[in-house]
Amino acid sequence: MARRRHRARRSQRRTDVFLNVPYDARYRDLYLAFIAGLCGFGLTPRATLEIPGGERRLDRIVRLIRGCRYSFHDLSRVELDRRPPLTPRFNMPFELGLAIGLGGFQPRRHQFFLFEAVRHRLAKSLSDMNGTDPHIHGGRPGRLLNALANALVRERPRPTVRQLELIYADLGAAAPVIRRDLRAASLFEARAFAELVVAAQASARRRLGVPGR
Repeated sequence: MARRRHRARRSQRRTDVFLNVPYDARYRDLYLAFIAGLCGFGLTPRATLEIPGGERRLDRIVRLIRGCRYSFHDLSRVELDRRPPLTPRFNMPFELGLAIGLGGFQPRRHQFFLFEAVRHRLAKSLSDMNGTDPHIHGGRPGRLLNALANALVRERPRPTVRQLELIYADLGAAAPVIRRDLRAASLFEARAFAELVVAAQASARRRLGVPGR
């Protein structure tokens, strides 16, 4: 019995995937597309939004990434943050580096996927990753869903892009209700993120018959 419970916990962890994206209103639609698309593949998005502040935050990020089968990193935000002081964002490439270090380029331990909005830009912004082709979404949710379908071509279940679009539409309708009911300042909060994942998983079960996790 204990061995079966251990196997069940291990299987549960293998559905977790780390999502490394910008947290701001301009990224909202792509954020929802990532959550919808990943849930459509029967996966459970995890993010640093879930981690409370504190001295041990970095340790918690490492544990979170280590516990995930895949990680998805959008490095499309290379411009300076408009709010003063004008600064670039380092969190996304930093968390990519953590994922690479933890996985050691061994896909069986951890596999990472890169996403960008502009083709060939990553070769300039992060030339150390030359040879690793990013998935290009052009800043459009539909193209992002298509990119996810290509990245996860070996995953089961294997929904069509049209099915992922339906889940995304469901989540887009649920998002303002979730924000209103939680009285959240934005959808980039821990509780809102958790509720978005639950809503996307419910839509995936309804649309595709994806089993609950």
